[in-house]
Amino acid sequence: MSENKRFQLGTIGALSLSVVSSVSIVICNKALMSSLGFRFATTLTSWHLLVTFCSLHVALWMKLFEHKPFDPRTVVGFGILNGISIGLLNLSLGFNSVGFYQMMKLAIIPCTVLLETLFLSKKFSRSIQLSLCVLLLGVGIATVTDLQLNFLGSILSLFAVLTTCVAQIMTNTIQKKFKVSSTQLLYQSCPYQAMTLFISGPFLDKFLTQQNVFAFRYTPQVLVFIGMSCLISVSVNFSTFLVIGKTSPVTYQVLGHLKTCLVLAFGYILLHDPFNWRNILGIFVAMMGMVLYSYYCTREGQKKATEASVQLQTKEGESDPLIGIENGAGAINDVASPIAPIRKADKDLRA
Repeated sequence: MSENKRFQLGTIGALSLSVVSSVSIVICNKALMSSLGFRFATTLTSWHLLVTFCSLHVALWMKLFEHKPFDPRTVVGFGILNGISIGLLNLSLGFNSVGFYQMMKLAIIPCTVLLETLFLSKKFSRSIQLSLCVLLLGVGIATVTDLQLNFLGSILSLFAVLTTCVAQIMTNTIQKKFKVSSTQLLYQSCPYQAMTLFISGPFLDKFLTQQNVFAFRYTPQVLVFIGMSCLISVSVNFSTFLVIGKTSPVTYQVLGHLKTCLVLAFGYILLHDPFNWRNILGIFVAMMGMVLYSYYCTREGQKKATEASVQLQTKEGESDPLIGIENGAGAINDVASPIAPIRKADKDLRA
């Protein structure tokens, strides 16, 4: 199997794992928070990261991957930034209406495109820009309801969007710059993310819910769902780093909106959530945008691969005649040189 085909299969596997694990954990957490009353999202996320780190440590002990340390300051900064991003997203949801929160999540894609264009000189074709607009329109129709604005909530949302964009761009950039895998990066940054949320989580959750996470009544059913959520989170965290490393932050955000549509659909089918024509229309438009985005990305990827192949062949074609001329000249000189000392000198020169 060629390396290109292996890469495509690996990318498809990463995307599939991300979708399945993310939809599963959303359904699990929704049952945990809505039905069982455990609404401590930030603290729960810190437990997710701690379990993920322990799982990766066991995998390292079993030699399933190789530990590859790199710049410690980059790792610490990246881990803390990721933790802050998660905390700000939770604060944004707490201080804003659900509709405004969804609208700000939609802003992550254009913000990521803008940052990559300005600071990484990345170019996005008109076709991809159009498909992203269709996608955002569909998700907006399906998810955005009321838009209740307030100053503090808007400021928190703005910082949440910026930190999320920067963290996801850094995920892709660090993996390529330091040549580390998604597993290696996750293993090294996980403790700093977990500690950031583990320290701030109880205070943040108490501020948002007016409840103490340590005073909550942990029934066996609650513990089972927390355990399931933590186990699924290992797959979610791993697949997030894997997808961003193999594709791009924008593609990961597109995938995130696909998950949103699937969660809406599963919520209606399994949990009997309210559903109306706006949800159906929005999901349909969003799916069209996702299909267009996938199509144009694939087409541009094939075009770049073809151009690279043509350039490689051109370089080989340009170098072959030079090699032929040098070999030909050497053969003529060897045959035409009747004087022995010259042939000996020629042999000494080649040696």
